[in-house]
Amino acid sequence: MSDISNSQSDTSCAESSTKKIQVWDAPVRLTHWLIALCFTGAYLTAEVDSLRLLHISMGYTMLFLICFRLLWGFIGSKYARFSEFVRSPTTVIRYLRGMLSGHPAHFTGHNPAGAMAIIAMLGLGLIVTISGYANYNELGGEWLEEVHEIAANIMLTVVGVHIAGVLLTSYLYRQNLVRSMISGRKLGQQQQAIHTTWRSVAILLMLVVLGIWTYQASTATSATSTEKTQSGKERSDKDRDRD
Repeated sequence: MSDISNSQSDTSCAESSTKKIQVWDAPVRLTHWLIALCFTGAYLTAEVDSLRLLHISMGYTMLFLICFRLLWGFIGSKYARFSEFVRSPTTVIRYLRGMLSGHPAHFTGHNPAGAMAIIAMLGLGLIVTISGYANYNELGGEWLEEVHEIAANIMLTVVGVHIAGVLLTSYLYRQNLVRSMISGRKLGQQQQAIHTTWRSVAILLMLVVLGIWTYQASTATSATSTEKTQSGKERSDKDRDRD
């Protein structure tokens, strides 16, 4: 019943107000786009040996971001919390039926279909990154490598469906939901707006991510110089043996 009443309330809100309010806090928006960046980068570099270190760096960063997002789902602002947008299967089915008919119920935060995609992507992201870490450190056999690849491909499919859903609901709601995830603002009543965007947390999060990238870059540079040094020594030894 609470899902139904919330949906009806949000629907009446959409009909009675066209005011833009703050819905998404800064950490939610930042993690959303950084996870998208990391997944795209990791997927595109998966089969390129020369970019292996970049692939690994994207994977580590993605794992950190997913862990943060899971934590933020319990302690973040109203619409960031799982308790706000994770809904019953019945509500999801009802929403999908409404969307297919061209009249989806309006939700101020994540709609039920979007919430389902988010949970799926976070879960698959954990499987992809943890299995990738295990493979890189030779903690599993070929079966784990298969799990890594299959999970990544399934996640890519879910991402594609999610993007299609965002475009469709943007059309049906007459709102640019992509822009909303950049600005954090959507249509709603003023009393439904969040009171703080938690920019300080987002800044700290970005600094940590930059720290991860800097560390990975320095490690890669050190590893490359070590390999060159070892290669040079091996060549010198071979030259001595020939003499």
